[in-house]
Amino acid sequence: MKTNLILVGKTVNKHFVAGINDYAERIGHYMPFDIITIPELKNTKNLTEEQQKKAEGDLILKQIQPSDTVVLLDEHGKEFRSIEMAAWLEQMQNKARRLVFVIGGPYGFSPAVYERANEKLSLSKLTFSHQMVRLVFTEQLYRACTIIKGEPYHHE
Repeated sequence: MKTNLILVGKTVNKHFVAGINDYAERIGHYMPFDIITIPELKNTKNLTEEQQKKAEGDLILKQIQPSDTVVLLDEHGKEFRSIEMAAWLEQMQNKARRLVFVIGGPYGFSPAVYERANEKLSLSKLTFSHQMVRLVFTEQLYRACTIIKGEPYHHE
């Protein structure tokens, strides 16, 4: 199963970039994994939040194929413990051809993106910056991969 992570806007903090790249490379040892970065919108001062979400949503939807299983990282999504996320990922590996995770822009997702999504996941009840969520998510995806393979990264 191929797995993609779609991000809106570049990761700007060099420490986060280094961590994300490290985990992305590690994930690549377990499954094909790519990060797709959608450029930030220009002149957003002239756009309402809804217009910005729609414009970002249109760009996100262009990256998604009809057969993709789409999972939004959303504060209202399911919350898993790491072991549960690994079990969920293993199920996805058995039924999805391409699994696409999406981290939206600062205002969330457009209604069209929510409508296209197959599932929503939440990493925590806490709020993280969009930059930090990228690092936390890639670490958790790597952790799930190691749990599935029975490797000693996760301690429980």
